[in-house]
Amino acid sequence: MRSPKPHATSRYLAEDGGSAPAVHRGAGLADEVYEAIFARLMALKIPPGARITVDNLVRELEVSQTPIREALGRLEGEGLVVKTHLVGYSAAPQITRARFEELYDLRLLLEPEMAGRAASSMTAPALKALTGAAGVNLRGGGTDERARYPQFARQDAIFHDMILEIGGNGLVRETLAHQHTHFHIFRLMFHALVTEEALDEHEALLAAFAARDVDAARLAMRAHLERSRDRLSPAFDQ
Repeated sequence: MRSPKPHATSRYLAEDGGSAPAVHRGAGLADEVYEAIFARLMALKIPPGARITVDNLVRELEVSQTPIREALGRLEGEGLVVKTHLVGYSAAPQITRARFEELYDLRLLLEPEMAGRAASSMTAPALKALTGAAGVNLRGGGTDERARYPQFARQDAIFHDMILEIGGNGLVRETLAHQHTHFHIFRLMFHALVTEEALDEHEALLAAFAARDVDAARLAMRAHLERSRDRLSPAFDQ
């Protein structure tokens, strides 16, 4: 899997209820179709395990099959879509509690150390880029939560990936990207607190990075991951 890269904010925002509006035609059509389907997957409008019919998406989004198949291929690479021979596409199944715990064990082993390394080698341009990726611009302000949630899932993936990149260990970065960690975890639960509390924790990380404080960065990352795990684990009890 390619490591997550920043995407321009899509003009398409999935609305709560009803069918998806058509995407805007233009140079960014392929990206908009991708973002449209991504938003539906993250908001569970296409539930885990559900069949994804290309013809239905053609009608809903009012585009041809070509950008839809391209988008589904990208989503397959990110672990959100599964393609089965002679069957077609479906949304990836939801992760199990055991897998969820394993993912957080892995992250807790790797990401606090990488955050410390990132703090020790932080530069002004890197800090500026991280600040832009932290997602703090997505705070409240009357924004539709179901539109904001998929955006934050993407921003969170980018933010953590950038920290790993600055930390300087390509194998760690590749390992975590290959697990499709963020997208599987964010599909567990839609809740405003998942976003708001995580943004507070991102700001604590930014403060540690700005101070080039290695220990504070390690502690802030560990606290962020532990709180994220605690926020999302109740999803398995529903």
